[in-house]
Amino acid sequence: MKTWNFGIIGSGMIAKVHATAIQNIHNANLVGVCSSNPENARKFAEQYNCRAFKNYQDMVRSAEIDVVTVATPSGQHMEPAIEAAANAKHVLCEKPLEISLERVDKMIDAHQKAGTYLGGIFNFRFNDSVALLKNAIDIGRFGNISYASVHVPWWRTNEYYKNSWRGTWKLDGGGALMNQAIHMVDLLQYLMGPLHSLQACIATRGHSIEVEDTATAIVKFTNGALGGIYGSTASFPGQFRRLEITGTKGTVIQEENAFKVWQFADNTENDVEILKRFNRIEGGGGVSDPSAISYQPHQKNIEAFIASIEAGRPFEIDGVEARKAVEIVLAIYTAAREGKPYVL
Repeated sequence: MKTWNFGIIGSGMIAKVHATAIQNIHNANLVGVCSSNPENARKFAEQYNCRAFKNYQDMVRSAEIDVVTVATPSGQHMEPAIEAAANAKHVLCEKPLEISLERVDKMIDAHQKAGTYLGGIFNFRFNDSVALLKNAIDIGRFGNISYASVHVPWWRTNEYYKNSWRGTWKLDGGGALMNQAIHMVDLLQYLMGPLHSLQACIATRGHSIEVEDTATAIVKFTNGALGGIYGSTASFPGQFRRLEITGTKGTVIQEENAFKVWQFADNTENDVEILKRFNRIEGGGGVSDPSAISYQPHQKNIEAFIASIEAGRPFEIDGVEARKAVEIVLAIYTAAREGKPYVL
């Protein structure tokens, strides 16, 4: 069995989650790290027992490396991803894939031409509870779905944004939606299918930053259902992310990975067991502390990426799929800015 050698581009908080995840995968090996800050790269390499590369160009040119994960500021994903494709390296990129559709499309095009894999990290998709919910939708247990919404009422201090790329249009590409709530935006479209149109408002209510720290949208899906999106980093003290789907034959309300409601017109004993299995919220979910997240969902995301490469099949969150959440977030910004509905 092949062992896949990984390099991490970036050395911040989320890069450490990548490192821990990779080191817990039986057929993966963390070879190296690079960073725009050489001292940070050196410390990171010491902590995770890997090599500090001078820059991402040296990393992707190294014969040691098979796959790179990109964990730089959001507006700096494109350049290393394209350079990796030019050197026949697979890329798994943190959310969002990039901050504009033009930059996303350049990444997709580079990897399609190179024949390499480009994948996104939307690790919520790999939770067992989400698989159960997706199956319930696919087999029609909700009947006609009437409404689906996601809520991300999180809190970030002013210190979080101070002297940082966060909260800037240039490198963050947006605020509470593009950085934090995009995970749930992706999950909503993954479960419900494409959006048809939306109306939106954004505001900056709790921080001195360029971008929004609060956003809300009313959406209509192509399947006819209505819905909502809410994301904030100005909601003290921070609450768990929440997803609600309801229809003519069932309702599910989920907080983090726990089901608060799992009820269908055709309830069975298996439904009782599902409620028992997913009845407790574990961990802090990053509601007020971005470092309070588990590495395990990332591990599942990376394992699925490796499995796709090995099987020669498309990765379920390839560049085209990861693009969808970025498109929705940008549509919300446009609708809010123009003050009129946006048709996707």
